[in-house]
Amino acid sequence: MNEQAARKVVLMRAIETADTKHEILSDDDRLYASRSARELANWQTAEGKGAPALELFLQQRADLVTKRLAERTPAFASFLHRRPLMPALAVLLPILGFLAGAGLDRIADPHRVDLLSVPLLLIIGWNLLVYLALIVWAVIPSKKTGWASPNLLRRLSVGAAGLPRKLPAPMAAGLAQYLSDWSQLAAKLTSLRLGRTVHLAAAAFALGAIASLYARGVTNAYAAGWESTFLDAQQVHALLSALFAPALAVFPLQGFSLADIQALRFVQEPSPAGGARWVHLYAATLMLFVVLPRLVLAIVSALRARLIARRFPLDLGQPYFRALADRIGASGPAVLRVMPYSFTVDEARHKGLAAIAAKVLGEQAQLMLRPSSPYGEEPKDTLRDARLDDADVAVTAVLFNLAATPERENHGAFLDYLARNTPRGIAVLLDESSLAERGAGQAGFDARLDERASLWRQFCEYHGTTATVVDLLHPDKYPLDVGVGLATSRVS
Repeated sequence: MNEQAARKVVLMRAIETADTKHEILSDDDRLYASRSARELANWQTAEGKGAPALELFLQQRADLVTKRLAERTPAFASFLHRRPLMPALAVLLPILGFLAGAGLDRIADPHRVDLLSVPLLLIIGWNLLVYLALIVWAVIPSKKTGWASPNLLRRLSVGAAGLPRKLPAPMAAGLAQYLSDWSQLAAKLTSLRLGRTVHLAAAAFALGAIASLYARGVTNAYAAGWESTFLDAQQVHALLSALFAPALAVFPLQGFSLADIQALRFVQEPSPAGGARWVHLYAATLMLFVVLPRLVLAIVSALRARLIARRFPLDLGQPYFRALADRIGASGPAVLRVMPYSFTVDEARHKGLAAIAAKVLGEQAQLMLRPSSPYGEEPKDTLRDARLDDADVAVTAVLFNLAATPERENHGAFLDYLARNTPRGIAVLLDESSLAERGAGQAGFDARLDERASLWRQFCEYHGTTATVVDLLHPDKYPLDVGVGLATSRVS
């Protein structure tokens, strides 16, 4: 699935997930989209289009859903036509870089070539520091995307955070979720494109400086020389020999001796001889140290970005996609893995978990119930035999008893451990059945139940997860749409 198709699929998921009451997409709309997409996907698969049936189905379904919503809601149609900032920046930044480099009228005196030109030396030194930083980032593992901030990557990926007016509340919530989801999913791709653009801009800046040197040399007679309060001719010769050694080794340029350096010191009147030699030396050095390395880095970033854009890494094993795949028979039974914490699951509640698995992941869903983790024990000890990266598990859900009081050092530590080590994130189930049995018929019990659920939700949000209240003895009490009912933590 390419980037554009993945973008629409993520948008479709966000809207359907937010539209829990089916206000903007009715049951008929969803059924029509699924049937039509299935027929189109089967036809394209039969024609040998190459893409897997599930990917084709999701692409066609996303096209149908977004087209229908755009016909009904003009504000949504305008949102679809909104473009990210990255393409415009990719064109403007290199152009501005070249103009800035070409506008350096004071690289040296307009009528002389300063052998110790501070602007040119700064350009070379800064780029060498950048290369060193890139090497450090490559050697030291990090989850961060580099020097770019998450806010910058978000703006470049999805544009402005503001949404169009006059949107239905579920659609506005869905679009807000889409902006968050896509900015995270596309962060690596946007970072590579930004890196490509910055490298091209740096190369263009150096080319602009080179162009400025040669352009002014056509109409002005450069006088070459140098001056320094603290450096003598021998030190300047050593410095320039090291600086220009690569250019002299690669290009057939005229070298220089210590006597040449001594003769070029600005004492009274600068000598008009030899200006072209130093222009060529600086231009060649900028080409070797700045232009060529930056172009190579830009090409590498562009190729990596192109690879991601062609095969966008969208995890189709998530519950939402598993449920849709089940409708076209494109996947096997999805697995809901439940990890109780200080919670004994009896036979009746086990059946309730199985019913919830079917509602969340489809009729073919399977339940994997792990032994309860004892209260107060270290998660790494109780879960040492659990394969948290098991690709066959669609959703990993932590099961808490709503009657318990959440504790940071116990319940929180359990959540943190699983959230860190489960690639697809975790869901949280809060079972109210035992609390409901004890408080049935009591005055004000519903209010106390809501307060307890609110406390747990805030606690789970603090630990980066989202809680879902269920009643395992009455699994139909709370509606859970297929593929939508359980929210999982976001894995950074």
